[in-house]
Amino acid sequence: MKTVTVRNLVIGEGAPKIIVSLMGIDIATVKSEALAYREADFDILEWRVDHFSDVSSTDAVLEAARAIRDVIADKPLLFTFRSAKEGGEQALSVENYIALNRAAVDSGLVDMIDLELFTGDELVKATVEHAHAKNVSVIMSNHDFHKTPAAEEIIQRLRKMQELGADIPKIALMPQNKTDVLTLLGATLEMQERYADRPIITMSMAKTGVISRLSGEVFGSAATFGAVKKASAPGQISVADLRTVLTILHQA
Repeated sequence: MKTVTVRNLVIGEGAPKIIVSLMGIDIATVKSEALAYREADFDILEWRVDHFSDVSSTDAVLEAARAIRDVIADKPLLFTFRSAKEGGEQALSVENYIALNRAAVDSGLVDMIDLELFTGDELVKATVEHAHAKNVSVIMSNHDFHKTPAAEEIIQRLRKMQELGADIPKIALMPQNKTDVLTLLGATLEMQERYADRPIITMSMAKTGVISRLSGEVFGSAATFGAVKKASAPGQISVADLRTVLTILHQA
């Protein structure tokens, strides 16, 4: 399986990489959060742009991105506008969503973008091609904050992301019970062993699914999300605790 290298970080080998999410609502809080995160032990900073109040202004978004880049220096930066339909804070038209991601790619300030699978195949493929032309990697994602589908459906979505050119397919699902967590873990293992030719990221959310955030190296998930301050999704644990457990499992 090939790995994905972003700056000096190799995703898909060794222990799962830790992603933390920055959720400032304006440039001032974006800057202060980035500064507060600087000493935390994480690998990738995700900027959740759907929390940013002035998202309709490309200039304001890029000014904020530049402020983040200045603070985090050589850490990989993941640009994510999570749509309202997949658990985000705001809604954008498909046209504006694609335009926002393309502007981020063109800025030279971000290393990765998150592109939602169900945006439309042709738009997704074209945006992936545009990102790759600018040496920006694509995490293609799907989120369901209500349920966990059957393993076959989970695998089908992840394989579709591969087909559309994702560098890293990602899926996050809400378990209704512990069996749903096992479904997600089993699907992750089957995808990783039978179909994946690149790193994947999977997680089962909420307290019920927390084991999936820790066991990625065992079942085949290449990254996990932790919290520095406020969690960006239910079930996230602190980056310090996360690093401790991931290291124990890696060295076992």
